[in-house]
Amino acid sequence: MKNVKKENLPQKVCTVCGRPFVWRKKWEKVWEEVKYCSECCRQNRASVGKTI
Repeated sequence: MKNVKKENLPQKVCTVCGRPFVWRKKWEKVWEEVKYCSECCRQNRASVGKTI
C-alpha cells in the first residue's frame, strides 16, 4: 500500500453499523479478516440481529 493516495484506499462496510471504513496501516496484514470499523462495533456484534 505504498504511495497510494488516501482517496484510493480500499474500503469495506462494517457488518454491525453498516458504515463504510477504509484501510488502515495497522490492518495491513489482516485486511481480509477485518469486519468491524471500530472496537465498539466489534464488542456489539452479538447484539446485531436481535429484536426486542
